[in-house]
Amino acid sequence: MRKLTLYIATSVDGYIAAPGDDLGFLGKVEKEGEDYGYADFIGQVDTVIVGRRTYDWVMQHVPEFSHADKETYIITRTPQERIGNIQFYTGDIGELVQILKARAGKTIFCDGGAEVVHQLLSRGLIDDFVISIIPIFVGDGIRLFKDGRPGGDLELVSAKSYDTGLVQLHYSRSMS
Repeated sequence: MRKLTLYIATSVDGYIAAPGDDLGFLGKVEKEGEDYGYADFIGQVDTVIVGRRTYDWVMQHVPEFSHADKETYIITRTPQERIGNIQFYTGDIGELVQILKARAGKTIFCDGGAEVVHQLLSRGLIDDFVISIIPIFVGDGIRLFKDGRPGGDLELVSAKSYDTGLVQLHYSRSMS
């Protein structure tokens, strides 16, 4: 069965965006030639799940959706026509993930946002968490993990630190 991996960056105080959906703090760790393992990770991915708000933000800031070459599901309440590999999905996210996991293929990548992460966590559907911690306090904004999520143990797969101060933690959901 395929795995669903949350691969995301957050501030030390747990924010994935500052007020106004500002992601400027991510630039703090930009370094020529350093992608923090992203290219290796994305090479193992053939399916992407992302929330509508995150998708809209990305499309306002880049000329082309970076995952357009992969089977992509934009989780939304508003039906919209498919654009190439990009499907706007209005159904139950739990059903979608169960269908995707049952199919042959590579890793399923959750690229945010917070509401999608919350829905997936609430249903126990995230198998791996790769969380890059940016060395900054944002103070306010959109939290990565919303209150009301279920508890559960995680197993540390790896922890890497970089000279920019970024620390990347990889956890797997504990099956015990």
